[in-house]
Amino acid sequence: MTHFASRPRSRAIAAWLALIGGSLGLHRFYLRGSLDLIAWLHPVPTLAGAYGFWRMRHHGVDDQLGATLVPLLGLMLAATMLSAIVIGLTSDARWAASHGGQPDASRPSKAWPAVAAAIIALAVGAAVTMATIAFTAQRYFEGRVAVAAAT
Repeated sequence: MTHFASRPRSRAIAAWLALIGGSLGLHRFYLRGSLDLIAWLHPVPTLAGAYGFWRMRHHGVDDQLGATLVPLLGLMLAATMLSAIVIGLTSDARWAASHGGQPDASRPSKAWPAVAAAIIALAVGAAVTMATIAFTAQRYFEGRVAVAAAT
């Protein structure tokens, strides 16, 4: 696979970009460049979910459009936290093979910034995933109760 640039990419920078701005595709832009179609698709569901969150804050929790859009934000955040974990825990040799550079076996790896991003991403991703599942399940069962009460 041909990559964006011939110069090596930092694993730590990629992991932190995935952690901080991954839902907007920043890590993919960094790794693959501005022609990466998937990176350009990241902001659409993220912004739709953020709009849903704004609608629910403004119109209340009974706003159907907001409740439908909010899980998109949760899914995008969880997916990009997984990307940050994978990037942060990739070995030096595999990273060098995929994104340029030469792993230097004579000196110790300086992987701690990337691993720190992976640890934070694990905590954030777990919380976001659980919250998204709980929110979606709650909305589903509230809807089922409303249907049962109407019949």
